Amino acid sequence: MTVGKGKRPRDPNQLAKWIVDRSTSETPEEIAPAKAPTAPVNLSEYMAAIGRKGGQIGGKRRLKTMTKAQRQKVAAKAARTRWKQKRG
Repeated sequence: MTVGKGKRPRDPNQLAKWIVDRSTSETPEEIAPAKAPTAPVNLSEYMAAIGRKGGQIGGKRRLKTMTKAQRQKVAAKAARTRWKQKRG
């Protein structure tokens, strides 16, 4: 099982298998993803999980769609905010 898109597995045993598969040009079998619960136990927990998933994707997609000037403006604002904070 890989972590993310195309990244290497963290588990040493899975990493070894991944390396052998890559070096012998064999593609590993696809593991079916875990199904989401049909009836969530707690709706707020379910919505939080969905939000975390979107947040992980959102920053990368936002970075690709922003122009250089927009990225500089956001970075400058973040730097001002960091330096404005009082140290304790």
